[in-house]
Amino acid sequence: MDHQHTIKIFSCRASRYLAEKIALSLKMELGKSQVTVFSDGEFQPAFDESVRGATVFIIQSTFPPTENLFELLLMIDAAKRASAYKVIAVIPYFGWARQDRKDRPRVSIGAKLVANLLHAAGCDRVMTADLHADQIQGFFDFPVDHVYASSLFLPYLRTLKLDNISIAAPDMGGAKRANAYSRILGCPLIVCHKSRERANVVGSMTAIGEVEGRNIILIDDMIDTAGTITKAADMLMDKGALSVRALATHPVLSGPAYERLAKSKLTEVVVSDTIPLTSDPNVDTSKIKVISVAELFADVIDKVYNYQSISTSFVF
Repeated sequence: MDHQHTIKIFSCRASRYLAEKIALSLKMELGKSQVTVFSDGEFQPAFDESVRGATVFIIQSTFPPTENLFELLLMIDAAKRASAYKVIAVIPYFGWARQDRKDRPRVSIGAKLVANLLHAAGCDRVMTADLHADQIQGFFDFPVDHVYASSLFLPYLRTLKLDNISIAAPDMGGAKRANAYSRILGCPLIVCHKSRERANVVGSMTAIGEVEGRNIILIDDMIDTAGTITKAADMLMDKGALSVRALATHPVLSGPAYERLAKSKLTEVVVSDTIPLTSDPNVDTSKIKVISVAELFADVIDKVYNYQSISTSFVF
């Protein structure tokens, strides 16, 4: 790393736990920054060291509340105004990604708005993992490094040494993602078909494919209320599956999610640390295994900074 622009890595507050692991993986110190919070809730981030002429990476997942996104925008703006050479937003979980199209009249396209906000703040590049829809990359007018957690999940799946594996998509929308796993592992694909009564509420569900006697891995990009994934798991077990596990990159886990996972017939739920799990000691997280994306992002940060190809970081 001996070209003219030094590299500096900073973190916003919500993703500090992950940023520390990324910095450790890069054998670097996290940059010094602070946030002043006013009594009305307004806040102002500031860098406590010079970033002039530096390539600045700012790490923050944009899960709710909106403050997390806004803090990232303010940090990007602060870096630009402090004469940073390039500002790169590392957004392991890209929030508002489910609003990627007008699926009914008179709704916002939140993912495009967030892309515009990042651009307006002065962002030069974005790094993210497992976008809800690949086409969101097209909403940006600057480079997007889109990595897949499959490069972490596939080696873990192989360590389980399960026989008779089938990969399952919990809904039709996830069929493409699940199909990529089934192709790489050379195993059959099952698609669960659900009818939604309304947002976050699942009606009936059925499975297309051979279920009986199989160890099934459900694949999704995120688990939010866990309604779909637990309903799919229970339905697959009722149809004669030997076991059902779930793999999902982003553990959004809102509302009754933790309780649903604990009570479901899922053997295990494998997620990444793009979003932190609850710190409540009374919540049952015994079925949840977390695999860190820190080294994956550290590798991509290192390659981007050194102008190297990152295609090896993409499994799909």
